[in-house]
Amino acid sequence: MVDLKKYVRDVPDYPKPGIMFRDITPLLADAAALEAATDALADLFAGEDIDVLAAAEARGFIFAAPLALRLGVGFVPIRKPGKLPCKAHSYAYDLEYGSDELQIHVDGVQKGQRVLLIDDLLATGGTMEACCRLLEKAGAEIVGCAFLIHLVDLAGESKMEPYQCRSVLSYSGE
Repeated sequence: MVDLKKYVRDVPDYPKPGIMFRDITPLLADAAALEAATDALADLFAGEDIDVLAAAEARGFIFAAPLALRLGVGFVPIRKPGKLPCKAHSYAYDLEYGSDELQIHVDGVQKGQRVLLIDDLLATGGTMEACCRLLEKAGAEIVGCAFLIHLVDLAGESKMEPYQCRSVLSYSGE
């Protein structure tokens, strides 16, 4: 059994004072830890009927591709504007300081397909909420949202209601 938390490096005051950054690069650099993280993510929604995984760029891609292979389903990338070569659904959303937009190919998911969303970290939930809304717009049925790390104190899961959010690791009051 691999203790995944020992592969997550705490970086205080990054990217600004008062923030404790959870750095996953040591986990990514260790094959056994990366495999264990992928296995743990697969276990979060084991037994669920999943047609395809989706993830927003960029860190979500790191876990979504091997997880899709593990689950025997496809992977659909959710990208920033201008990154997809074909016709795309778009969803614009507000951030704390500005706005952003996400896109998915119109043929990325089919109406009624059961989609599991993946990301490395759940903090405030803004990006994952936008991913949910984008996939809803495309006609997908969202199975849930899976994360390697959940920063519990930021309550990001509240933005994904009514969808289930599950995580491998959680950090609270740290």
